[in-house]
Amino acid sequence: MTALDTSTRPASAAAHGAGRILPVARLHVVNRLQVLVVPALILLFILAVNMVIWWLILRSITDPADRADAQEGLQYSGASFYVFVYAVVIGVQAVAYAFPYALGMSVTRRDFWLGSALAFVGLSAVYSAFITLLAVIEQLTNGWGLGGRMFTVLYFGGADAPWYERFLLFFAAFLFCFFVGAMVSTLYQRWRVNGMLVFFAGLTVLVLGGIVLTTLTDSWPAVGAFFVAAGPGGLVAWSLVITALAAVVGFVVLRRSTPKN
Repeated sequence: MTALDTSTRPASAAAHGAGRILPVARLHVVNRLQVLVVPALILLFILAVNMVIWWLILRSITDPADRADAQEGLQYSGASFYVFVYAVVIGVQAVAYAFPYALGMSVTRRDFWLGSALAFVGLSAVYSAFITLLAVIEQLTNGWGLGGRMFTVLYFGGADAPWYERFLLFFAAFLFCFFVGAMVSTLYQRWRVNGMLVFFAGLTVLVLGGIVLTTLTDSWPAVGAFFVAAGPGGLVAWSLVITALAAVVGFVVLRRSTPKN
């Protein structure tokens, strides 16, 4: 009887832990207005503003060659990047606000991180599906009838990319933003302001050092060739590597983090 009790305890604990993961994921989307509705409305508002700007551009240009040049320039629009910044903010808030509450409800750090990861995957899928739908509409209407590009710009595969490739690109980008934001927030939970100063100082040195090294070795053409050769699929793969690293670092740091008022 004793042996039976001992053998069933790990299974019971595992089931208990698994039962905590889904509630943690739901905790991050309890405010559906802020998480789902607000970013969609702001994104649609930005689209409406851009459509007015595109219309004004077309109205002011009568020469066909000049109009073609103007529409070519719209391939580099960054108007839709707001929603990715919003994803970073949600990742930061997931740890900053939900982590202390979850610990107060006796949720383990492991279950909290797994539940947060599940929420990030779900939100990435929802956001990506919404933007992909807008991209398909933009593609079918030739830029909303104005030749403008917001969801089919060059960074997102261009105007001719298939919808599934665009969806995967969006999905990987959102995962990257969520997990990087959450990781940075765990650093703050663990080391507070000093941790932020060290992290951003190190990141600045790393980026600046890469730029200096690339410049001194005249490697900018090689960098450009790498991005061209990698294409959207290659960039997605590389971003997933960084996303996985951020997820691991975030979990390791969170295990030793204590929420403070």
